[in-house]
Amino acid sequence: MKIVDIKPTTVTVPLEAPLRHSNGEHWGRFVRTIVEVVTDEGLVGLGEMGGGGESAELQIRGLKQYLVGHDPFDLEALRFKICNPTASLYNNRTQLMAAIEFACLDIIGQKLGVPVYNLLGGKLRDEISFASYLFFRYESHDQLYPEVRTIDQLLRHTQELKDAYGFRTHKLKAGVFDPEYELEAYRQLAETFPEDSFRIDPNACWSVEESIWFAKQIEDLRNDYLEDPTWGLNGMRRVRENTTIPLATNTVVVNFEQLAQNILNPAVDVILLDTTFWGGIRACIKAAGVCETFQLGVSVHSSGELGIQLATMLHLAAVLPGVSFAIDAHYHQLRDDVIVGGKMEYKDGKIKVPTEPGLGVKLDYDKLEEYAELYRELGSYCYDRDSRRPGWYPLLPNDRWADPRKA
Repeated sequence: MKIVDIKPTTVTVPLEAPLRHSNGEHWGRFVRTIVEVVTDEGLVGLGEMGGGGESAELQIRGLKQYLVGHDPFDLEALRFKICNPTASLYNNRTQLMAAIEFACLDIIGQKLGVPVYNLLGGKLRDEISFASYLFFRYESHDQLYPEVRTIDQLLRHTQELKDAYGFRTHKLKAGVFDPEYELEAYRQLAETFPEDSFRIDPNACWSVEESIWFAKQIEDLRNDYLEDPTWGLNGMRRVRENTTIPLATNTVVVNFEQLAQNILNPAVDVILLDTTFWGGIRACIKAAGVCETFQLGVSVHSSGELGIQLATMLHLAAVLPGVSFAIDAHYHQLRDDVIVGGKMEYKDGKIKVPTEPGLGVKLDYDKLEEYAELYRELGSYCYDRDSRRPGWYPLLPNDRWADPRKA
């Protein structure tokens, strides 16, 4: 079997409302590039990567000269063609590799008539638990979804998510307001939902000293972990030395060199594996094996995925023995998806692992065109900007934090 074509399509899919984070906001939508890998046997495999827009499409098209004629079963040769580890100084193609690998695994599963998890050693669980992933957010432009700014609004929003989806673990995306305010919000969450577990993630925007202070204030709560409070292995190491809460990351350990450094001189306790950041599902499984050997925790990170990448996360989480935490997903924030049947369903805070051959999802081509047209209309956006606070940066002392008393 040979690859005969690769088709990238960039889409933008609406969110319920614009989500706020330490670097700015998601402007009410996610931009994703869907990749179709076509074979000479008529099988089509699906991949997905985030952001980029036109640049992502150009990069995918640029790979065609390397990949047309390649056998999708030859995944290691594929890795060297795309990422050549011996020349890694000169390229940064891990997310491209991930999108193509997703599609090739999808093709292999379809060819053999088995789900991807059977290609990876077999599943250990039939459904995967998810955290609620709470954001402060602006009101939606159509006013269907209210803002989440005050603590009362946050508590009400959390209850609505519990009622709708059954979440028992809650992750608060912080770094929007000052740490004192977000500390109060986090403690109120823990007090209001005492049977649930919690985690908080300010996207590494706190100083080491602020991170240590914050950690001391929450050590009595039912924390899964404290995620990326500050930046860098050395900064995280200093925080880790001054708290009893496990630290987690998806920013400072995202490749094998960083993982080796973290093992030699520990800074992080839980590695949040991302099927795109690490360069595919297989790379995540290799990393998980190293973590298992050295007793590091693992879970699965969310990078704003649609249903194709979500399927890769489900297959990954299904085969990893060491996943002891509910995994992350922005998925419940989406209004729609580009896969047949629409959005996957949550039940009791869990989503079932697809069992059809390959990734187990198919493209809805009407939706693909609808959201490709929406992307052509709206274009890309700057991830690290806030549409209502132009010129705002989280580390500038004269405008460090948003004021929760204002919109």
